[in-house]
Order: sequence, then C-alpha cells, then structure tokens
Amino acid sequence: LYNLFVKEAVVSTQSTGILVNIFGGIMRCDVIAQGILEAATNLKLDIPLIVRLQGTNVEEAKALMGMSNIKILPIDSLDEAASMAVKLSDIVGKAQALNVKLDFSLDI
Repeated sequence: LYNLFVKEAVVSTQSTGILVNIFGGIMRCDVIAQGILEAATNLKLDIPLIVRLQGTNVEEAKALMGMSNIKILPIDSLDEAASMAVKLSDIVGKAQALNVKLDFSLDI
C-alpha cells in the first residue's frame, strides 16, 4: 500500500483525503490493515484516512487500526465511507485555501 500511495501521488499537496475500500475475500483484512498502518506512518499523513474493510479477519483489522496512534476513520458501509470522505475532503480543501491547519484527532 505504501508503494501505491507514493506511485499514485496520493500524498501530494493537492490531496485532501484518502478513501481505502477493500473487500478481502482472499486476502485477510488484518494484513491489509497492517499495510495501511505502515503506509500512513511512513508517509506521516495529515489528511483524513477513511477505511472501509469487509472480509476475512475484519474485526482483527479494526482492532489493529483502533489500537494504533494513526488517525484512521473505519466505516463499515461503502456509502457512508464515500460520503464521509467527500465531506472531510471538502473541509480540508477549504482549510487549505485559508491556510488553516486541521487536526483530525478522535478523542475517544
């Protein structure tokens, strides 16, 4: 996933959010979550990261993401995940235009 983020220039200065949608029928979601966490850590993402995972070991994947210090918003429904990605990207875009720094911490 790290290579995908870098090769596709997802982390460019114009990026306002990332939506990861994975249906892990063959690939285990916990392995995918580990890749997402590694990529987000290495890239020092400061934009919203919305993740929708479905499939094998999805609960383990959610636990991994929840226990990390990475700001990941896991959402079960693809429609809700897409809607949230659009809303958060809009907020980030407006903040960038105003030179305002946002922090997407979730105090839970």
